[in-house]
Amino acid sequence: MNLYSIPRGFGLALAALWMPSATAQPVPKKPHLAYVFPAGCQQGQTCEVVVGGQYLKSIESAAITGEGVTVEVVSYYQPLTDGQFNSLRRTLDTIRDRLTKQREAKGLNGKPPEEEVIKEAGFTDEQLEQMELYRQRRRDPRRQPNEQLDEQIRVKVTVADNADVGKRQLRLAKDPLVSDPIWFHIDRYTEVVEHEPNDDDPEYLSRSMPLNINGQIFPGDRDRFSFDVRRGQNLVIKASVRDVIPYLADAVPGWFQAVMDLRDSDGNEVAYSDSFFFHQDPVMMHRVSRDDTYTLTIRDSVYRGREDFVYRVTVGEIPFVTDYFPLGATADSDVTVRLRGWNLTNTTATIKTKSRRNIDGPQVFTVRQNDGTKVSLPLRVDLWPDVDEAESNDSPDEAQPIKLRTAINGRIDRPGDVDMYRLPGGGRITAEVYARRLGSPLDSVLSVLDAEGNVLAFADDFEDRSHGLLTHQADSHLEVSLPAGGPYYLRLMDTQRNGGPEYAYRLCLRAPESSFQLRVTPGTIAARPGQVVPIDVHVMRTDGFDQPIQLQLVDPPEGLVLNGGIIPPGSDRVTATLTMPAKPDAKSVSLHMKGIAARRGRGRTNVESVAVACEDRMQAFIWHHLIPLDQWSLVMTGKRTGWIPFRVQVPPDQPLPLAVKGKVTVPAVMHQKNVQPSQITLEPVDAPEGIAASLVDTGRGQLGLEVDTTACDLTDGDAGNLVFRVIREIMPPKTEANPNPKIRRQDIGLYPAVPFEVSKSRTRPQRRVASRN
Repeated sequence: MNLYSIPRGFGLALAALWMPSATAQPVPKKPHLAYVFPAGCQQGQTCEVVVGGQYLKSIESAAITGEGVTVEVVSYYQPLTDGQFNSLRRTLDTIRDRLTKQREAKGLNGKPPEEEVIKEAGFTDEQLEQMELYRQRRRDPRRQPNEQLDEQIRVKVTVADNADVGKRQLRLAKDPLVSDPIWFHIDRYTEVVEHEPNDDDPEYLSRSMPLNINGQIFPGDRDRFSFDVRRGQNLVIKASVRDVIPYLADAVPGWFQAVMDLRDSDGNEVAYSDSFFFHQDPVMMHRVSRDDTYTLTIRDSVYRGREDFVYRVTVGEIPFVTDYFPLGATADSDVTVRLRGWNLTNTTATIKTKSRRNIDGPQVFTVRQNDGTKVSLPLRVDLWPDVDEAESNDSPDEAQPIKLRTAINGRIDRPGDVDMYRLPGGGRITAEVYARRLGSPLDSVLSVLDAEGNVLAFADDFEDRSHGLLTHQADSHLEVSLPAGGPYYLRLMDTQRNGGPEYAYRLCLRAPESSFQLRVTPGTIAARPGQVVPIDVHVMRTDGFDQPIQLQLVDPPEGLVLNGGIIPPGSDRVTATLTMPAKPDAKSVSLHMKGIAARRGRGRTNVESVAVACEDRMQAFIWHHLIPLDQWSLVMTGKRTGWIPFRVQVPPDQPLPLAVKGKVTVPAVMHQKNVQPSQITLEPVDAPEGIAASLVDTGRGQLGLEVDTTACDLTDGDAGNLVFRVIREIMPPKTEANPNPKIRRQDIGLYPAVPFEVSKSRTRPQRRVASRN
């Protein structure tokens, strides 16, 4: 998708998410979406799905990316807490006891009818239903209480006949917040939803294949399905688990690890899978030998489970690609790619690669099959010429000579295979393998050897943070300086000595090219006019790039201001702020940002990179991954609720100079007469640990912002942004009714990010920075 366009229809959907409130309300917590079940819907159908999560009460609307799909909120449900259920139960018990005594006084024996008790209590059908659901959940030993999953929203999804197949991003919203997205699949195959119990007696699927099975796994659960097969069928059974929910924040290893097996009517296992190469989602491929009824079982590898252990399993003679070659090509060229796999009617495609000016990231190409299915795969596009690996090249004597600025398409053809290349001597060389990042199972390792076989450089796994969905970053990146002379040899092999036609790679050999990539979170911003919101900009630096990066909004809405838009040298993240327009022209827009930095030496031109919007997903309590989104979206709603009552007078083109230890004061001015400086408290949101800031009287009626770094552990040259939350503390007057009033705290909002830089020369307290007028 073009990063500079918002999908038609999605912007309108986001803009319609709220009806603005007439009066200011307390800001609710951001909705958290944990799962959607079922996680897909068929073209031309209407489905009702359950979105589970937390802070979903008062959800007003939903939105989904792309065209041809509409979503509508139907209802909200939250299970009763223990206290709520016990309160309702005590009410019934009290009324039951009272009615029993009344019956005894009339000479009647026994307890009153339950209908009479309920009528007397005035309970609604909804309350009774919630009490019964509470009892069912308590009786079910497989359900584990988790407040992050308890609330539910029912959503109606309507899919047009011509809606594009693929993953969409579903969001829910309540004024003034939008949830992070959750993936929802649109497919062309029939959708079925599991019906419990199906642990022992499999659920028979009478629908014709191909079809998608939607289910959930609970603790100790296994889901079983039976279906008829015919001799000669090339059956593919593909689970989509991480393709539905890629990471679980509070589970180890951080995802639902599905296991599948397939058995014939005699109970013999004909297929089994717990993964597909390095992909955690299992795939089974089986050629049916006789007409029969097969049974499919899916479960978690260690029998865990809960509501967000959601799966989709596609069953049938569906096209499935096991591998393709080559993995990349030169820019502005035509390349023929060959596919291998199951049920493929078209196994070759000629691709026109991207232009030299537009090679940021892999190019996704599509191969259409005869049944209408589209197979999409990534292709690495580079500037330098292609070279094909030439076997045999297993030893230094057979090493294939190559030059710098070359991209080699090769394979580790068989287990134990080694590919050797003879390198030119003299200068710095960077060698990088692209395999896992392009779907190859190769776990590469690179070594540089001299003529005597001594290892001069070695590289195994290299983490590329731009590929947040990869759980094993197995591609290699090596940098080495080689003296003149030689010969030198570059050796590439699989760490576990695996090999085969699937083990393809693209090896790029070049001089170091320092550059960077940018990612920005959150991917969806919901704000009121005039509000200041924080954004995190993440940097992936390559080949030793350590220059500062200037951030710029590209064609922003009028009045939208970026503050703190400089990423310091060597830093991999900065928190900046966006100040919303006071009078926005549109409620929903697509934002774009780029970074510009200078390359070192020899008058090289600037390097630029477009920021890709991402969702920050946690895995297994500790790790964070950046998951790319379709676009960076801004939604503005409601009315302005607060004004920052002061302004710090810092020159716009200079960072605030801080002392390693000590205080610095810069001029400030109040521009709201009804607010006193003594009422203002500044709380750090993103700043060095131990920092303190306050408004102070600098004498002669002048006001200043004092920043104290005495309690900080700073060093000379540290740089970044200061982001503070502005709190107004108001003491109400004493009254006869309230002789001891408590201070009332008003959250005014964030102050726009202020860049800073630490200098040893700034050690004297109360040193002032002159304002530029």
